[in-house]
Amino acid sequence: MRTLFLFPFIALFLTAAAASSAGTTANATDFIRMNCDTTLYPELCYHSLAGYANAVQQDPARLARVAVGVSLSRAKKMALYIANLSRRADYGADPRASSALHDCSSVMGDAVDLIRGSVKQMRRLTTGGGGGGEELRFELSNVQTWMSAALTNEDTCVDGFEDVSDGPVKMDVCDRTMRVKEVTSNALALVNSFVAKVMVP
Repeated sequence: MRTLFLFPFIALFLTAAAASSAGTTANATDFIRMNCDTTLYPELCYHSLAGYANAVQQDPARLARVAVGVSLSRAKKMALYIANLSRRADYGADPRASSALHDCSSVMGDAVDLIRGSVKQMRRLTTGGGGGGEELRFELSNVQTWMSAALTNEDTCVDGFEDVSDGPVKMDVCDRTMRVKEVTSNALALVNSFVAKVMVP
């Protein structure tokens, strides 16, 4: 009898908890949407980050860290793809395309290293391992510099195909790289936004 008496209260508690959780997630996705609206590619930003709403909550530092992490994931996949293409291109008939692919593979590898360093720095900052004051300013400046350099590297990959004849390989690599570049651009914008919030004089 006591179990039957308690059941409605348990059900009510679980319903309230579920509603609270849904409300928290909704607030977090709204937060992500609002911040993504400040980037150059807001729809891409939102769709690539909305799945991390529970991890982000409404924390600009976590949002920046997650965005940099997503950027790293995309860049790593692209670097691997280019490296595989580059090895196959050694046996191709177009030396300019082969050279462009080798150069792209090199700069994409560098971009991955830069973004990986940014992820490590952001992780330190968001888990309490970073410093404060001037040290915080220095650490965030590193992230901004590295993410900006990674973006430049991705541009360099595309620029390297300017003298290559139009074809499926050129189009494929440039299109894929541009999509990676857009994700990196969004991550940098969110890092810059976070820096602006914490570095208010």
